Amino acid sequence: MDEPDEQVPPPEGPRERADRPEETGPEEGTSSAGTSGAERTSPATPGAAPPREDAVPEREPLRGRRGTARRAARITLRCLLVLVSVVTLAFTAASWSAVQFFRSGMSTTDVLSGDVTGSVPEDTANDILLVGSDSRTDAQGDPLPPEVLELLRTESTSGLNTDTIILVRIPDDGSEATAVSIPRDTAISRSGGTEKINGVYGLAKAERADELRAEGGYTADEIAGRANRAGQRALVQAVQTLTGVRVDHYAKVNLLGFYEVTKALGGVRVCLRRATSDKDSGADFRAGPQVVSGADALAFVRQRHGLPDGDLDRVVRQQVFMAAVADKLLSTGTLTDTAKLNRLVDAARKSVVLDSDWKLMDFVGRMQSLASGRIGFTTIPVGDPTARDEQGRSVVSVDGERVRRFFTELGRDAGSGGDSGTTSSAPDTSGEPTHRLTGDRSLALDGARAAGGNDSARERITADGIPCVH
Repeated sequence: MDEPDEQVPPPEGPRERADRPEETGPEEGTSSAGTSGAERTSPATPGAAPPREDAVPEREPLRGRRGTARRAARITLRCLLVLVSVVTLAFTAASWSAVQFFRSGMSTTDVLSGDVTGSVPEDTANDILLVGSDSRTDAQGDPLPPEVLELLRTESTSGLNTDTIILVRIPDDGSEATAVSIPRDTAISRSGGTEKINGVYGLAKAERADELRAEGGYTADEIAGRANRAGQRALVQAVQTLTGVRVDHYAKVNLLGFYEVTKALGGVRVCLRRATSDKDSGADFRAGPQVVSGADALAFVRQRHGLPDGDLDRVVRQQVFMAAVADKLLSTGTLTDTAKLNRLVDAARKSVVLDSDWKLMDFVGRMQSLASGRIGFTTIPVGDPTARDEQGRSVVSVDGERVRRFFTELGRDAGSGGDSGTTSSAPDTSGEPTHRLTGDRSLALDGARAAGGNDSARERITADGIPCVH
């Protein structure tokens, strides 16, 4: 039985942004999602949108185009919940009307408009940048109230770091998709020095805000909106420079979103090799298998202090957590539980920000590649995890050329069509952990830990077992 949900006081409603240009017309079949320099929320429609005339009653057999559409929608549901159990891009689109209901309250940003993609060439995959932010705000940028921060086991700060960065590559040819984690402490070049990739958003946002205040003539909301967009665009460009991959879509979730989605799921099974605690993340776990949700789940994927390999062990936790979410979705009837799906939809649409050009119904049609749950979880090739930058900070060193070659090989292997079984289609990452979720709901934890440890056991996640991690 699912544990009862804790009552989370809802944040205040979205505030109006003063810097909105004229909105474009709505996408057919969706609510308006015009372009803006700030994140905003489309006007919510009461209840779910009415079904199309060709909608099929739930109990009727699905045939032809209608059956294909409904199956594709369910594919989107389970696969996107897999991908964003960390950043909770929970497109729980069990039907056409659910997509519209989800879209009606969604916050959007025009982060990918203009020249943000620069000279990065397009490829034969749909590349999605998933970002988990540690900001203490809701999807509209409004501060979370103290009682909500207490539930999240955190406090009000001005932190703007992106704690989770995942680039998801979904090949156009229907072969296996791959979710590639970029450690938050990855060292990149910026402004003539070295910066951690998780700090790019906050630095660019602060710099733009200072510029706008110096120029004068802007309201506080205008400065906040334009500075936020500058931070988002800087992060997109940093990821593109590091990987050589053009970002096609963008999604961001905050701490509250992760909390609410994991509570809606009723908890997720995880396993730890040893007991661990950390006051910074709020982690306090015993050794062995256990079920986590809400604040505990948040602490599980955020902890890095007290782990043997710090940020790299956290990446492994995040990937295993994603696979555990997938296992629960595919093996416990979650997809047929209407009440639970409704809670997931509601939690996700209140806390996720998408790029304004993301056409959800078109995306549903592209999700056939994940029809059997064929998605791999891996990490970019890394160098010395104990490196220090010129400021003495701990960073994860990377070889940019090697990282870009990794993604080139990933795209080449995906383009060959791959194997629908358990064989990995991702390139060799020389010791980094590779997690692979296949049609039989199994996950392989292959090779050593990301930091090059000696743990070489191969473990599989099934309906009654999950791999233990640090």
